[in-house]
Amino acid sequence: MRPLIIAALSLGLGTPALADWQQTLDAARGQTVYWNAWGGDARTNAFIVWVGEQTEAKYGVKVEQVKLTDTATAVTQVISEKAAGKDSGGSVDMIWINGPNFLSMKEQGLLHGPFATDLPNARYLDLGPDAAASVDFTVPVEGYESAWRLARFVFTYDSAVVTEPPKDMAGFLDYAQANPGRVTHPDVSNFMGSTFLKQALVEFAPDKAALQAPVTEEAFAQATGFLWQWYDALRPLMWREGATFPENQSVQQQMLNDGEVDFGVSFDPASAAGAIAEGLLPDTARVFVPRDGSIGNISFVAIPYNAANREGAEVVANFLLEPATQAHQQNIEVLGSFSVLDATKLNAEEAALFANLPSSPALPRLADLGPTLLEPHASWMTKLVEAWGERYIK
Repeated sequence: MRPLIIAALSLGLGTPALADWQQTLDAARGQTVYWNAWGGDARTNAFIVWVGEQTEAKYGVKVEQVKLTDTATAVTQVISEKAAGKDSGGSVDMIWINGPNFLSMKEQGLLHGPFATDLPNARYLDLGPDAAASVDFTVPVEGYESAWRLARFVFTYDSAVVTEPPKDMAGFLDYAQANPGRVTHPDVSNFMGSTFLKQALVEFAPDKAALQAPVTEEAFAQATGFLWQWYDALRPLMWREGATFPENQSVQQQMLNDGEVDFGVSFDPASAAGAIAEGLLPDTARVFVPRDGSIGNISFVAIPYNAANREGAEVVANFLLEPATQAHQQNIEVLGSFSVLDATKLNAEEAALFANLPSSPALPRLADLGPTLLEPHASWMTKLVEAWGERYIK
């Protein structure tokens, strides 16, 4: 870690000695936070280990990652505990959550809060009503989850093999027609697979504004007409003729590295640079986005209503927003995720943490990623996955 970041962490920059926050710190000391988070990315897992080391050293709060393959597993656990009358002492302290899972928990009253806007480090965020940190898949956050990393949907390819990647989702059909068996996506039951479909949905929908409202049968039929035509044509030209799919993005990345397919997918623009550094992709790997932009969102953490260690979870959520933490996270040698902080709210010393981070030819600038396309309302993803299963799973 860079010395400046170490110094900032040791000084605890961004954590005011507020009386009420001090009570939270006191209650949190000695707690172990069970952070339920997708476990399919080694760099993210390592970052969570680092977070636990830092919060234990600074605040006496340990972090244990409960590695998930599907966030819905943690949601189901909280639902089961509520049904059993376990309204305190719950086993899930914090969840990396987005979209339909957040909407489901919020609607069922399964979330602790509102807490996020009261975190001392929330002052570094843009929390305007339409800001990215205030809306999750069109659903107002209202303080029931806290931002921690910025995500953009990107494609990975080997520039030594693919000289002209597709310019849009329609272009993947053209590519597959010229190169049968070289295109695939993660299984649609996986978030990355459903995002592949959502990216196409957003591009092809005749009325994109309709995607921002809860889905209806009529709106879904109108929005997906061309999508299914495109996918019907694409599927038999995919890897293994679309009969099976890689389990997740990590498996697809390995397939790309092995030369089995020509594209990978990620919600992390720094994924290619990080994979090159780890020897998991060739030096010629690069990322691209469709010319009109790609889906983007913010990753959040939420605390269940019955969390046994919710004070500790608030401390961890607040630590994730430290400028030094965000700079460490943005370092491509660590994780490479762009910061969620509003740069205009940083002082000179805090801004300096981001100024000299390592770069890579495979790391795009934020400007290179083009427009951020809005996530559809969470109900669209649920309906899209269901409809895909009905059409293609025999």
